[in-house]
Amino acid sequence: MTLRILIYGARQIVTVTHNNGEKMLCGKDMHNIGIMKSDTVGLSLMIENENIIAIGTDDDIARTFEGVEVNEKIDASGCCILPGFVDAHTHPIWAGDRVHEYAKKLAGATYMEIMREGGGIGFTVEQTRLATDKDLLVSLVARLKRMLCAGTTYVECKTGYGLEWPDELRLLKLLEQARSHIPIGISITYCGAHAIPKNKTAEEMTDDIVNNQIKALKKLMDNKELNVSDIDVFCEKGVYDTEQSRRILLAGKEIGLEANFHGDELNYTGSAEMGAEIGARAISHLECISDEGIHAMAKAKTIGVILPHTGYLLRIELPPVRKMIDAGVPIALGTDANPNAFSSAMSISMNLACVLCHMTLEEALAAATINSAAALGISDKYGSIEVGKKADLIICRCPSYDII
Repeated sequence: MTLRILIYGARQIVTVTHNNGEKMLCGKDMHNIGIMKSDTVGLSLMIENENIIAIGTDDDIARTFEGVEVNEKIDASGCCILPGFVDAHTHPIWAGDRVHEYAKKLAGATYMEIMREGGGIGFTVEQTRLATDKDLLVSLVARLKRMLCAGTTYVECKTGYGLEWPDELRLLKLLEQARSHIPIGISITYCGAHAIPKNKTAEEMTDDIVNNQIKALKKLMDNKELNVSDIDVFCEKGVYDTEQSRRILLAGKEIGLEANFHGDELNYTGSAEMGAEIGARAISHLECISDEGIHAMAKAKTIGVILPHTGYLLRIELPPVRKMIDAGVPIALGTDANPNAFSSAMSISMNLACVLCHMTLEEALAAATINSAAALGISDKYGSIEVGKKADLIICRCPSYDII
């Protein structure tokens, strides 16, 4: 059965790419995004079985599809049409909150100081272990719904508040269940190396993840019980060092996972250089990246996932995004939705990227769509409006995207 949907009357269609098969945008191309606009005639999209089959003026589309049955027509008069936002970095499944830590941060306590006092990730791990599966699933779906309402149509979802395998496995299974509860695309990332449990050392956890957790995950993936795309590790001073991170990421790559990890956030660790060397698809944060790391990522086309909301709340220096873009590093954006820095709206991340990281409006939109999709390995189908791609898009009640 063929299902056709016509969207007509739009003032602007932001294609982002220029229909040249681009899988990501780098350098000056991030600023020169594709935009169709008209003040005199409406613009249309024809969708067939969830795929875009035609883009043009209302009159052109009407002539091309004259006599063809259309199941649904959507009036987008005066509106702009955009690719759905792709959130490239979130930790959406947890219990409890960290409101009690906020005053400490305002008083000057650092992220790592709070972790050493028993707060931070460790506190959330304890609260998450105490929660029921039902409570975790209900809160997860509620967060994903808020993201969807804010224009995000595909989201990367990390584990990381389990750490030990039985708890990590529970979170992975709940993320799988969430797929059937809400019409949002979900890319699952295994993040068992998010922190060090109280009863383990970093080296012991590295051995456990490499020799036990990843092997158990492979069996579940082979049996089609889990669909996990990426592996993550918090490569940071006092957590997992660069060589431990390398071991974990390479072990994940051996079972088919892509390396997509936290690096160079609070301290310089050489994460960017290491990630580029092993062929990481994406590295997040990068507040402390070196010039050598920028060069390495640009050469390898490793995507830098910038999380301005986190730097803003932690009062730390933001990544050198302008230098990274000028060097040719493809830049993506995420909300980093988590109990430390909760945000569900990519529009806020785009705003902060412009204000704090000195990105242009066009660069921020490219980073929130095609490049974020590339960070998740899905830009062949998502992240831009092109014939042949999924009709994963949003209609905004404004004449131009920059109003967002």
